[in-house]
Amino acid sequence: MAMTLLRILAAAFITILMLGSPASAQPARDLFGEMHQPAAGPEMVIGSYAKGCIGGAVQLPTDGPGWQAMRLSRDRRWGSAELVQYIESLAQAVGQDGLPGILVGDMGQARGGPMASGHASHQIGLDVDIWLQPMPNQTIPASERESLSAISVLKAGTREVDPALFGEAQRLLIYRAAQLPGVARVFVAPGIKRSLCAINWRDRSFLGKLRPWYGHDDHFHVRLACPATSQSCIDQSPVPAGDGCGADLDYWFTDAPYQPSTSPPSPPLTLADLPNACTAVLRAN
Repeated sequence: MAMTLLRILAAAFITILMLGSPASAQPARDLFGEMHQPAAGPEMVIGSYAKGCIGGAVQLPTDGPGWQAMRLSRDRRWGSAELVQYIESLAQAVGQDGLPGILVGDMGQARGGPMASGHASHQIGLDVDIWLQPMPNQTIPASERESLSAISVLKAGTREVDPALFGEAQRLLIYRAAQLPGVARVFVAPGIKRSLCAINWRDRSFLGKLRPWYGHDDHFHVRLACPATSQSCIDQSPVPAGDGCGADLDYWFTDAPYQPSTSPPSPPLTLADLPNACTAVLRAN
């Protein structure tokens, strides 16, 4: 009887922590950052890329045929089964091009959700960062995976690629990444997109998926579309028609996108800001 009462009180305490007004103001990044095991049960991709979570996530192995994961201490090697399969497929595809493999950066947390640093998205197990430098032939020691830095492929002080750092290997890597099934967007530095637009590709359709964005000069960010089985997943709008190599890209070579924002920073997301189902994901065994 006493043990049952203790269990009831413990459950009530957890509920108050997560749903009561003090917890409603607690940053969700703190709650999700403390979770290092996935929520049990089938895969559930919930919400949008920058406001959601995932149940039943899968962890990418540290190393595999054609890939090595970086920054292991962050514990951000989690994602949907579709994302893990995508990484495996990309590693296999670049191997066919003669590349040794890929270096995998951040995916998501064990239960998704906001992160303490680095990303506004990556919350629902459908995003992954891939480094632009090819994987070395030897296994990188765990300590070096924490200290080794991704290398920018831009000319210093410019928005243009450096041909010495961005060559055929990087072009083929991005091409393969965008061509695989399920890809909704690939975020790259504007200079990378411009250099790829300049090539006379036989099929230019993949270029439309390449979206110029800040900070993607040493890696690119792949975003998968919502799995058909996840009814609670919210897709982005489809990319505009065309290859995106015209005026929209030219805008990124003006000063306008880089002006400091005059708006105050948004407060961190709380659990109340996320879909209701994320509370269940957070509380699950």
